[in-house]
Amino acid sequence: MRFLTARRRHPAAKALVLVFALLVMGALYSALAPSSKSAADTSTSQQVEEGRALFAVSCASCHGLNGEGQTEGTIQGPPLIGVGAAAVEFQVATGRMPMARPGPQAEVKASEFTEEETLALAAYVASLGPGPAIPEPADYDPAGLSEEEIARGGELFRTNCSACHNFEGAGGALPNGKYAPSLFGVSNLHLFEAMLTGPQQMPVFSNGVLTVDDKRAIIGYLNELHEQPSRGGLALGGLGPVSEGLWAWLAGLGVLVLFAIWIAAKGVKAR
Repeated sequence: MRFLTARRRHPAAKALVLVFALLVMGALYSALAPSSKSAADTSTSQQVEEGRALFAVSCASCHGLNGEGQTEGTIQGPPLIGVGAAAVEFQVATGRMPMARPGPQAEVKASEFTEEETLALAAYVASLGPGPAIPEPADYDPAGLSEEEIARGGELFRTNCSACHNFEGAGGALPNGKYAPSLFGVSNLHLFEAMLTGPQQMPVFSNGVLTVDDKRAIIGYLNELHEQPSRGGLALGGLGPVSEGLWAWLAGLGVLVLFAIWIAAKGVKAR
């Protein structure tokens, strides 16, 4: 104490006291202030609880209160443990879930939930087990892709997707009353999520099968393709030259047959 008392009038004493006070205040703030991580955890917990309440009202009748699924009775639904937030966002935001009515395939309709409610449902299902997360915009935004990357996306699409969705994404029929939906007007986010999660009959193209860059290239190809006008006139769903030619031939022949029948009927009346 005598050492400090003797030097309290030293020219550097005030600066040292100020530095010491700042160090003490910084240490107290670090110890007592809430961390951003804990605040984020609180926000996530609230979102999960909101999703749990929505799930109990809108989803549990088919998928079970804890997402375990139901395989008995007239109302059945698959388990959702491990499907991930991306699958929930895709199904709910496109209106496929909840289903409008039982059928071989869930149809697209207006979503029954707001964006916040959809994210809350996705957060709750994600809490049941690990699964694909909702992708970041940088993952599915094709802006900045080169012509070579878009061309590569076209090759990947024709190899992996065109057998069901047709070579320009117009959709097509599948067995047992099911179908591959048209990809026209589908958002980039939902195109990415569909490849990532494999909804309904679609195979799962995980990031180990098609990388994030591969998926983005496919999205870029579809955007580029769907922005182009149909230079040949009526596109007929992009069925291809053979199918389109057969359709035109049958339609033209049918018109000629009807015209011949009409001429014959007029001739009989004239007599």
